[in-house]
Amino acid sequence: MTTAAGRPERRSVGAGWGFALLLVLTGAAGLLASWVITLDKFKLLEDPDFTPGCSLNPVVSCGSVMESDQAEAFGFPNPMLGLVAYGIVICVGVGLLAGARFPRWYWLCFWAGCLFGVGFVSWLQFESLYRISALCLWCCLAWIATIVLFWYVTSLLVTRELVPAPGWAVTLFAEFTWVLPVLHLGIVGMLILTRWWDFWTS
Repeated sequence: MTTAAGRPERRSVGAGWGFALLLVLTGAAGLLASWVITLDKFKLLEDPDFTPGCSLNPVVSCGSVMESDQAEAFGFPNPMLGLVAYGIVICVGVGLLAGARFPRWYWLCFWAGCLFGVGFVSWLQFESLYRISALCLWCCLAWIATIVLFWYVTSLLVTRELVPAPGWAVTLFAEFTWVLPVLHLGIVGMLILTRWWDFWTS
């Protein structure tokens, strides 16, 4: 869109309280998970014999995940990245609740962060299931928060025409946004169920 003078229009986009509240809640869930994992990681570094409270059995074993190489993908504990990223999500959500509106470039950068997040947790899911062979409950909470966050932010960008999309996609996101994270989480749940089917049914 352009103005009467021929310059591109720089519109700002806000969001309803429901979307803003979703950002706050998913950010808080991810922040809580990152905080607990970070504390347990420090305790594990201080005492190699420390057993995290969420290490319940051979499959649900947070300690096994924390001690893996994948838990420090960038050279430092992964949850430290979460402490920053989920904190930003909460700040954006609180800003929207206060009536803030952000330009298109801001939403695109925010969505890019969400895309990185969902890609990163997808890699961690694969590693947990098929390389580490253990699950961390707090990690699972962060996975859920990130997946829900990604799809709803994507929906905002599509329905507000911040990114180009065909008409059917706009309709899908406008009316059935909830289906996409439910389907995504359902696939992850089925992978977890089938990966340790013998254990769950024994």
